[in-house]
Amino acid sequence: TAGIKKDIEKLYEAVPQLVNVFKIKEKIGEGTFSSVYLATAQLQTGCEEKMALKHLIPTSHPLRIAAELQCLTVAGGQDNVMGVKYCFRKNDHVVIVMPYLEHESFLDILNSLSFEEVREYMFNLFKALRRIHHFGIVHRDVKPSNFLYNRQLKKYALVDFGLAQGTPDTKIELLKTAHSEDQQGSCLQTNPITALGNGVSVSVTAPKQIAQQSASKAADRRSCSLSKVQMKQGREGGKEDSLHHSVQRSVFGERNFNVYSSTYQENSSTKLIKQSKMIDVSSRKLVTKKKIIATKTVSNGAARKAASDCPLNLPCDCYATDRVCSVCLSRRQQVAPRAGTPGFRAPEVLTKCPTQTTAIDMWSAGIILLSLLSGRYPFFKASDDLTALAQIMTVRGSRETIQAARTFGKSVVCTQVVPTQNLRTLCEKLRGTNSSSKRSQGEGPSRSENTTALPVAADKPCAPETLGKQIQHLQSFQEGDGALEMKATDMKGWDLVPDEAYDLLDKLLDLNPATRITAKEALLHPFFKDIRF
Repeated sequence: TAGIKKDIEKLYEAVPQLVNVFKIKEKIGEGTFSSVYLATAQLQTGCEEKMALKHLIPTSHPLRIAAELQCLTVAGGQDNVMGVKYCFRKNDHVVIVMPYLEHESFLDILNSLSFEEVREYMFNLFKALRRIHHFGIVHRDVKPSNFLYNRQLKKYALVDFGLAQGTPDTKIELLKTAHSEDQQGSCLQTNPITALGNGVSVSVTAPKQIAQQSASKAADRRSCSLSKVQMKQGREGGKEDSLHHSVQRSVFGERNFNVYSSTYQENSSTKLIKQSKMIDVSSRKLVTKKKIIATKTVSNGAARKAASDCPLNLPCDCYATDRVCSVCLSRRQQVAPRAGTPGFRAPEVLTKCPTQTTAIDMWSAGIILLSLLSGRYPFFKASDDLTALAQIMTVRGSRETIQAARTFGKSVVCTQVVPTQNLRTLCEKLRGTNSSSKRSQGEGPSRSENTTALPVAADKPCAPETLGKQIQHLQSFQEGDGALEMKATDMKGWDLVPDEAYDLLDKLLDLNPATRITAKEALLHPFFKDIRF
C-alpha cells in the first residue's frame, strides 16, 4: 500500500546505510515498539538472501536497545532462539538485521494442526525457553506471534526480546542495568478493585504487614495520583502484532464492562491523568475510553495536609475487602513490572507481585498450549488486569487463585466461589471432540456431570454482557452441536489425546510460580517421551 511504501522511504532516509545493502520489499509486522520489514541482501556469491529488518522506534531507551541486542548475540542463534546478523544506527534510529524465517499465522493453522504437530511445536518452544532461561533471561512476552513457525520446514524461532528482563543471576550484564532503570519512576497501586457486574467483584491487596512496612517509607516518596477508569470494549477481537488480520475465536469476549482500577494503565486508547494530588474517591468521575469527563481533586496544599495528617504506621481498615480506604490511598505505590501481552500475563504479574521469575514465561507457554488443545485463540481477552485474573479463576478456580496469591504476598478477594474446571473436558468441548468413549486411559467428567463449561459459539467469540454473568451462567454444551463436531477422518489424533497432555497443561498453569514447571522439566515430561532432543 501507499502507506507502507512511505514508511519504507522514511526508513531509507533515517538510516541511509541500508540503501546500498538491502532492498526492502514489504512491512511484515508492526508492534508497539518496532516495525519489521522483509528485505533481500545481495551476497558476494551473487545470490540474494532474505533478511528481517527490525526498526526500533526512536524513543526507545538506548540501554533497552543494547540489552535486546545482547540477548540476541549471547543466547540467540541456536535452540530455536533468533540470532542477529548486523545492526545499523543513525542518530536515534536503530535497525537490527536478523535471518528471515518464513512462517505461518498461528490463527490460520490453529484448527488444521494435527496433535503430533502440537507436540512438536510445544517441544521446540520449551527448547527455546530452556535456552534463554539458562542465561537468566525472562522474555516477558511469550506468545504465538513471537514464536515463528514454519510448518513445512519444521523450523522455529523465538523472537522479540524488547521487553526482556534479567533474573538476579542473569548472564546478560545489560539486563541487570536495564532492570534497575525500569524500577525508577514506576508507580503501581497495590489495592485495585474491579466491579464485574451481578454483585461480583475482585480486589487485590498486599498483606497488612507489607502495607504497613511500605507506609513507613512513604514520607520520602512522591505519591502517585489515582484514576478511576471506565473502559468499554465491543465484540472486536484483539489484534495480533502483525499485519495479518483474521477473525479470532476468543473464549472470553467482553462488552459493557464497568472496570474500576486504581492502577496506571498504559493503553494508547485511554488517556489517564498524571498528577501528584490526592483524589477523593467518592467524588472522582469516570474516565471514558475516548475522553476524560471530569476529575475532582483537592488542592495541592490540602493534599499535602491530608497526607501529613495521616500517621505513617496507621493500620488500614480495608484489608481483605473490596474497597480502598484513605489510609491506603496515602501510601507509597508498589513497584512491579507488568510488561507483556494481555491474555498471556501470569497471575503474579496481574497482581503486581514485585518478584517475577522465568515462571511467567512458562505460564504464557501454558496459555499457548491451552489454545492449541482447545482450538481457541485468543483464549483470554480482558480490558484490565483484574478482569483477566477473574477470567483465570473461571478456569483454575477462585479458591485456588486466592491460596496461590497468598504464597507471593497478595490478598485476593472474590465475592463468589468459582470452581476449577477439568482441563480435558473444557478443551474437548471447546474443540468439539468427545473422546471419553475412545480414550484407553482415564475418564474425565461427562457432559451431564459438568455444568460449568464455558460458553462457545461456532463462528464467533462469545460475548456475555458482564463477567458476572459469565461466572454465574457458564453454559454447558448442547449435545449434537453439528457445527463443532468433527468427523473421525478429520480427527488427526485429537480423539486420542493422552492424559499426559493435560497433566503438562496443569503444571504449566500452576497458579503458584514457585511450583510451576520449568522449561527444563517440561522437556523431560512424559508428554514428550518419544521425541528426540
